[in-house]
Amino acid sequence: MNAITMRPPVAAKRGDRSFWLQSIGADAVTSPLEGSLDCDVAIVGGGYAGLWTALRIKEQAPETRVTVLEADFCGSGASGRNGGQVHSWFAEIDMLRALVGEDDALMLCRATADAIEELHGLQASGAIDMDLRLDGWLWTASSTAQEGAWTAAAELGRALGEARLRPLGRNDILRRTGSAASYVGIVEERAGTVQPAKLAIGLRNLALSRGIVVHERSPVLEIVPGPRPRLRTAGGTLCAGKVVLAANAWLSAIAELHPYLYVVSSQVIATAPVPDVLKRIGWTDGASICDAQQHVLYYQRTPEGTVIFGRGTGGIAYGDRIDARFNRGGDGGADNIREMHRVYPELRDVPVLCDWSGPIDCTAQHLPVFGHLKDHANIFYAMGFNGTGIAQAPVAGRIVASLVLGRDDAWSRCGLVGLDRRTRLPPEPLRYLGARVVRRAIRRKNDLEIRNRTADPVTRFLAGLAP
Repeated sequence: MNAITMRPPVAAKRGDRSFWLQSIGADAVTSPLEGSLDCDVAIVGGGYAGLWTALRIKEQAPETRVTVLEADFCGSGASGRNGGQVHSWFAEIDMLRALVGEDDALMLCRATADAIEELHGLQASGAIDMDLRLDGWLWTASSTAQEGAWTAAAELGRALGEARLRPLGRNDILRRTGSAASYVGIVEERAGTVQPAKLAIGLRNLALSRGIVVHERSPVLEIVPGPRPRLRTAGGTLCAGKVVLAANAWLSAIAELHPYLYVVSSQVIATAPVPDVLKRIGWTDGASICDAQQHVLYYQRTPEGTVIFGRGTGGIAYGDRIDARFNRGGDGGADNIREMHRVYPELRDVPVLCDWSGPIDCTAQHLPVFGHLKDHANIFYAMGFNGTGIAQAPVAGRIVASLVLGRDDAWSRCGLVGLDRRTRLPPEPLRYLGARVVRRAIRRKNDLEIRNRTADPVTRFLAGLAP
C-alpha cells in the first residue's frame, strides 16, 4: 500500500518566533519519538486542533491510548502565532447556513459560544493561565466600502433568536478602542482576547496531566496506511489503530486534500509596551478589533500595553510549498506598521520590537472541514481553519472525536464533515498565477477604498475572484 509522504516542516528560528512564544520562553518539554511504539489514536499536530481532539477523546473514552506527534513544539505553529482574538461563529452564521443549513449553523455557533465559556472556566479554575479577557470583539468599518460587512450575519442571528452582534456607532468605537479611524460596526460582548501561546502550552500541560502522550520534535515523514497505520519519524515508528491529521497548512501536501486547501500568509507585529500612551488615548481594555478590509486587519493591546497588529497578506507559494518566508517576512512588518500608524497616529514614535508571519490553511468557503481519507477510513483530517480557531478548535475537537470513536451523533453528522460540499480549487500553475493576480488586485482595492476611492472595474473584478 502506498505511503503518504508528509512535507517536512520549516520550524521558525528562535528570533523569528512570535512575540507570544518569545515572551514566555515556550519550547519543547517532551522527548522525541524513539523506537517502535503503539497506541490507539495517533494525532499528527500539537496545536489547538490536535490537542483539543486528544482531550475530547480522553473525556469520552478515558481508556483510549492517545499519542500526539508534534513536528516542533506544541503551539509553535498557527496556535502560537495568531492575533489572539476570541470570538464565536455568530459572525459567520450566514456563511455557515449557506454551507451546512440553518439547524447545523445554529448548533455550531452556539457551540463556539459555549467554547468561550469553557475557556473562561479553565482560566477561572487555574487549569490554564491564558490571559483571557472577555471585553468584547469589535468588527468595524473605517471606509464606506467596508460598511455593512456584518449585516447579513447580524440580521440572521436576530431572526434565529440569537442577537449576539450589537451595533456600535462612532462614539462607542472611539471610547472602546481609543481610535477615530473606524466609525461604525458591531460588537460581540462575550468575546475578547487571549495570549495564544499560553493557551497552547496550557493545553499541552493539561493533555499530559490526563495521560495523553506527547512527543515533540517528532515530524512525521510518512504514514503507511493499513489496518494499523504506521507513522514514521526520524527517530522511530508509531503504530496506531486510527490517525488524526491536524497539521494546519501542512496538510496541503496530501494529494486528496490539496484541491480543497490553499495556503496564505498572515503577518503580525508587536510594539514596545506603552501603557501610558494607551491610557491617554483611552484604549484600556482587552477587546479584540477587526476592520472589514478584504485582507482583514486585526489588533489588540496586551495587559502590559504592547500593541499587537496583524493583517492577512495573501502571500502564497507555488504548490503551497511552505518555506522560511512564511515564518517571517523580509520587510519588518512594513504594511502592518503603515496601517497601525493610520489607525493610531499616536504610535508613530513607538518602536516595533517583533514581527512574524505564519501560514494559514484556507478553504474556498472559509470554514473548516473534517472527515477521513477516501480510501483510508481510519485516517481522519481536520483542516481549513482560515485563521479563526481559538473558539472553533474546541468544537473541532468534538467533531473529530466523534468521528474517531465511531459515534453517530450531531457532531459526526454535522455539515462540516466531508468534502462533497466543498469547492475544488484550480490546479497548478493556474492556482499560483491566478492567486498572484488576485492578491495584487485586492491590495490595490484595499488601498484605494481605505481612502474612500473606488477601484477600477478590472481591479474590482479580479479582487472578486478570491475564494
